[in-house]
Amino acid sequence: MLEHIDLLYAVALRLTRNPADAEDLTQNTFVKALRFHDKFKAGTYIKAWLLTILRNTFINEYRRKSRRPAEVELSGIEAAPDTMPDPDIFFDPQSGRREDLLELVDDPVRQAVEALPSDFREAVIMADLEDMSYKEIAEVMQCPLGTVMSRLYRGRKMLRDALGDYARGRGVHVG
Repeated sequence: MLEHIDLLYAVALRLTRNPADAEDLTQNTFVKALRFHDKFKAGTYIKAWLLTILRNTFINEYRRKSRRPAEVELSGIEAAPDTMPDPDIFFDPQSGRREDLLELVDDPVRQAVEALPSDFREAVIMADLEDMSYKEIAEVMQCPLGTVMSRLYRGRKMLRDALGDYARGRGVHVG
C-alpha cells in the first residue's frame, strides 16, 4: 500500500485543491483501507481499490459538508442586531383576533400578508402565526388537507416573491 502513497496524495490534491485537506484525505484513505483490509480480495488491483476508497471518502466528506449549515465565527466584538420587542410596550393579543398577530411583524411583512388572496392569507396566518396543524386548518377552512397544503405552498411562495428585497436588505440569503 505504501508504494501508492504519492499517487494517492496527488489525486487527493487534485480533488481538494488544498495540501492540508489532501493529506487528511490520503490519511483517511489509508485508515479505511487498513480497517477494511479483510474486504480486499486477493488478486484484485490494489491501486484501483485504494483509489476507489479515496474517491468515495472524498465524495462522502463533500456531501457531509454541503449538508452542514455555513459556520460563522463570531469574535464577540460584533453587536447583534436588536430584534427584541420594546419591553416598555405591553402587547396582549386577543384570543381569536388574527389582526393582532400581524402587529407582531414589520410593516412590509404585514402588508405583504394582507395583500395575499383571502384563502391563502388565512392558511398562512393559521399555520405560521397561530401554529395550527394542517388538519386543524382543514377543519377550520372546511376543505381537504391537500387544499390546505396547496394554499400554504402558494401563499408562502407569493410572500417569498413579495418580500425578497426586504429579506436581502436584512442580510437574509434568498434563493
